[in-house]
Amino acid sequence: MKLMILVCLSLIASVASLAPTAHAQTFSVIHTFTGVGEDGAFPEAGVTERAGALYGTTSGGGISGVFGFGSVYQMTPTGAAWAYTPIFPFPEDGYIGYDPIARVVFGPDHHLYGTTFNGGIHNGGGTVFSLTPPPSICKTVSCPWSSKLVWSFNAFDTSGGDNPGSGDLLWDEQGNIYGPTAYGGNPGLGVIYELSPSGNGWQETVLYTFTDLPDGRIPFGGLIFDPQGNLWGTTAYGGPADQGTIFKLTHTPGAGWQETIVYSLQNNDGEAPMGGLVMDSSGNFYGTASDLGSGVGGTVFELSPSGDSYTFKVLYSFSGYYGCGPQAGLTLDSAGNLYGTTRCDGAYQSGNVFKLTNNNGWVYTSLYDFTGGSDGNQPYSNVTIGTDGTLYGTAERGGSFEGDCGKAGGCGVVWQIKP
Repeated sequence: MKLMILVCLSLIASVASLAPTAHAQTFSVIHTFTGVGEDGAFPEAGVTERAGALYGTTSGGGISGVFGFGSVYQMTPTGAAWAYTPIFPFPEDGYIGYDPIARVVFGPDHHLYGTTFNGGIHNGGGTVFSLTPPPSICKTVSCPWSSKLVWSFNAFDTSGGDNPGSGDLLWDEQGNIYGPTAYGGNPGLGVIYELSPSGNGWQETVLYTFTDLPDGRIPFGGLIFDPQGNLWGTTAYGGPADQGTIFKLTHTPGAGWQETIVYSLQNNDGEAPMGGLVMDSSGNFYGTASDLGSGVGGTVFELSPSGDSYTFKVLYSFSGYYGCGPQAGLTLDSAGNLYGTTRCDGAYQSGNVFKLTNNNGWVYTSLYDFTGGSDGNQPYSNVTIGTDGTLYGTAERGGSFEGDCGKAGGCGVVWQIKP
C-alpha cells in the first residue's frame, strides 16, 4: 500500500515453510494470482459479494504482466470450486486510471463503481470509474465489461483532491457520490468530495479540506453516514499527537458542511487509522489503527456516545511490529461481532484474520494466521461476510512464486474461511 512502510520482507522466506495454525481446516485459497495474461496481481482491496459472486480489484497485473496497471475480476461458484473471470484489465493509456486499491461496489444503478489511486486525464490524480456488464450472455472465457470515466482528479489543481484511497464509495438517496482523497486540496493533505449528477456527466464539490492541525491529514479510508445524515471518517495522521483523528461532517442548510474533530488519537490509542469506521445499531463506532498501541502492532478501538460527546476505548492491542497492524476497517456481523485482518502481525508475521466477540466484554480470536507461502502474505483487505456466513478476503502477496511473482514475493490470493 502506498502509505505504508514495508517492514521485514525477508520474513517471507523464513516463514514460508512453516505449517498453518490449528484454524487452517476452515481456511482455503480460492484463487491464486499469477499476473499472466489478463490475470491480476497484488490485490490490496477486499471483495464485494452479490448474488453469490465475488467482485474485486488488483493493483497490478492485467494486460501488462505482473507489474501492470491492475484489473477488476469476478469469481463465480461452480460446485466446490470457483471460476475466475477478468472483467476489466486497465488499459495502458491510463485514461480510466490505474492502480485500484479500493473495492468495487455496486451503485444505485446496479453498475460497478470504483476508484484508482493513479491515472486519469488530469495529471495522474486518480479516477472514479464505472463498469457495465455485457448486454448479452458472454460465451467466452474473458468477458470484458464496458468502462466509463466518472471523474478524473487533477493532481495540479489545488482546489480539488487527488489520489483517492482505499475506502468504498458512498451514495446518498439523491444519487450523489461521496469519498475522500488522500492528497490534494490546499495544502495538499486531502479532501472530502461530493460528485453530483450534472447533465450527462458529474460535478465535483469539495466539502472539506484538511490542514493537519488540529483536524488531521491523509483521509485514506472510506466514509459512512450516521442516521442523522452526518458523514464520519478518519485521517491516517495529523492532529495534536500526529497519530490521526476521527471526524464528523455535518450539513446545515444554507451553510454547507462543517467539520468537527470528535477524537484525536494519542499515546497508546494507536496510530494511523487508515480503514474508516463502522457503526452499530446503538450508535457506537468501531475502527482500527495500523500502528502503535501498547503492543506496537496496532489497535481496534470503539467510540461510544456519552451525552453530548464520545468516549474512546481501545478494545484490543496487537503484538507485532510498527506498520503491521490492520490496514483496512472492520466488518460487523448481525450479532455485533467484529472481523478484520492485520498486515504482518500474527503467529508468522505474515498477517492474520481475527474476530472480536462481544460477550459481556470483547474476546479476541485469531481465525487464521498466514504463513507467507501458498496461503498468502500481507492481507491489506477487509473481511466480507457472505450470506451463508463464509468469510472472504485477499492477501496482497504470497500465493504463486513462479516467474515474476517470485521476484515480488508472490502475486497474492483470494481466500475464504468456512464457518
